[in-house]
Amino acid sequence: MKVDLFDFDLPEERIALHPVSPRDSAKMLVLEPDGSLLDSVVTDLERLLEAGDVLVVNDTRVIPAELKGTRHRGEFSASVSFNLHKRVDANTWLAFARPAKRLKVGDRVEFGAPSQVCMLEELSATVKAVEDGQVTLAFDFSGAVLDEAIKARGAMPLPPYIGAKRALEERDKSDYQTVYAEHDGAVAAPTAGLHFTPELLDRLERKGVTIEHVTLHVGAGTFLPMKADDTDEHKMHAEWGVVSAPTVERVKAAKAAGGRVVAVGTTSLRLLESAARKTGVLEPFADETDIFITPGFAFKVVDVLMTNFHLPRSTLFMLVSAFSGLETMHNAYKHAIDHSYRFYSYGDSSLLFRADR
Repeated sequence: MKVDLFDFDLPEERIALHPVSPRDSAKMLVLEPDGSLLDSVVTDLERLLEAGDVLVVNDTRVIPAELKGTRHRGEFSASVSFNLHKRVDANTWLAFARPAKRLKVGDRVEFGAPSQVCMLEELSATVKAVEDGQVTLAFDFSGAVLDEAIKARGAMPLPPYIGAKRALEERDKSDYQTVYAEHDGAVAAPTAGLHFTPELLDRLERKGVTIEHVTLHVGAGTFLPMKADDTDEHKMHAEWGVVSAPTVERVKAAKAAGGRVVAVGTTSLRLLESAARKTGVLEPFADETDIFITPGFAFKVVDVLMTNFHLPRSTLFMLVSAFSGLETMHNAYKHAIDHSYRFYSYGDSSLLFRADR
């Protein structure tokens, strides 16, 4: 499909630079199965979800993956910024570099101020590869020691459409993390989950909604613009995900009893559908996925999707268009823009029902 089909005009003032407080007071546009629109708020989930439904959340934890370093080459040095986006092994990461043109294979990079990690003075790495703005960094530390060193020096990797408009703030450390984050590994937040509070989750459970956890470590590729003119020419970045066997059994039992599977965020949806991709039935999963969902995709698991408002021409707007219909989503986004909904990571939410149900 032509990428132009997924374009729309978005005024700059609709981009949210901070979340609302409390988290669950954000607006939520409900797109009914018949295409009608209902202006609501996130706390209305208590009314909109039913006993027997399963709410599937992504419990990945965002690591402070934005690092500033100094490249050394002989007697010359230069400043370079990195966004780690995928761990390769115990001491190696793939990263997006700015400006990558300052880097060559074999360069040494030192990061941040001296640290007390293992009493070593510097976190350093060697550039092992450079290609199309992406570099492979082999760090001198590895494993848990490397993880702690990155945390000591790194900053929360805010999306570029926020970072370009304001400086990183102390509150971002908590704002850009879900309340149920558990497993370190994401370099971007599963932002639909940012709307939940412990109190809202507790009320949903008391109503009879089951909450299940899956883990998809969101990569920085989620920020990258589409460069292709046709969706057939686009390649998704792979991300690591896990759906446990007990979760699979509980989700399947709920669906068999008539409950709906409600994915919190496109990451949860992509992981669940990846886990059903081979057989058409949800199965335990622990692997990378580069699933790319566009209109025409046959959904096997998810019935309802809670998600934020996405970039024009993005893979995420393509996904919601596959879920609820392209024309329907264009109408919904026009309504959201006209009614001052806030867009992107710190923005408002939507609740979408699958078009074929």
